[in-house]
Amino acid sequence: MTVPSLLVEPEELHARLDDPRLVIIDATTFLHMDPEGTDHRLTSGRATYEQEHIPGAVFADLLNDFSDPNAAVPMTVLDSETFAARIGALGVGPDVHVVVYDQGANMWATRLWWNLRLEGFDAVSVLNGGLPAWKAAGYPTRSGVETRPAATFVARRRPELLADRDTVAKAINDENVVLVNALDPATFRGESNAYPRRGRIPSSVNIPFLDLADESGRIRGTDEVRDLFAEKGTLDEGKRVITYCGGGIAATFVAFDLARLGRTDVAVYDGSLNDWTSDPSLPMETG
Repeated sequence: MTVPSLLVEPEELHARLDDPRLVIIDATTFLHMDPEGTDHRLTSGRATYEQEHIPGAVFADLLNDFSDPNAAVPMTVLDSETFAARIGALGVGPDVHVVVYDQGANMWATRLWWNLRLEGFDAVSVLNGGLPAWKAAGYPTRSGVETRPAATFVARRRPELLADRDTVAKAINDENVVLVNALDPATFRGESNAYPRRGRIPSSVNIPFLDLADESGRIRGTDEVRDLFAEKGTLDEGKRVITYCGGGIAATFVAFDLARLGRTDVAVYDGSLNDWTSDPSLPMETG
């Protein structure tokens, strides 16, 4: 099928609710930070989905079903075979259009968007502003659990979209690679101790994912963010881009916006700082 637009507005989605080829997925997850920003924990959004969701939506539990429970750091991607079985169980297969949303953070939706693309599936869009935008438009919601007939998902992994520790280490001194830190400026400078070691991976540039949405949570237009990306070198021809954050979630939001600007080849460092800072021999920069 024709590859759909990466970003879908609530009005567009509402007009297509009866389309049998449409698969709507709620990917809500919650990141809880303590007031000092020194500790964080993740919880599933399943309960909030059951309380209220877009009609017809199924739930993808990113924390418990779509990450590797045996990995050293949270939210590590599954192997392709397991991912294919679990996403297929939600009704994702050939000739469907997937629209992913969350409770308004956008990064959980872009995480599943990236994971689907990693496994070779391009017919996936993100709902702009998530459930809050849907409700603000006056559209109805449902409670309970919804299901779809299982489908056969064939994974065709694109390894170039996934970066690991070794790849990032080599990128530090490679002028043809742009490392993008997607966290807030204070954390980028090392003024926050949310991770075992403060700061950023050397040679990184900072594009805070929070700057990519407005105060209401709606994702900004490409014309609003193009200069931000251009001045950091991420749109330069011939340069590879690798995004990272704390745990590989916010980094997918930056990768999503770069895809909207034509850079569909951006890699995400899945373990991000959770992985990098666990090795005391790896360098960090502050300031």
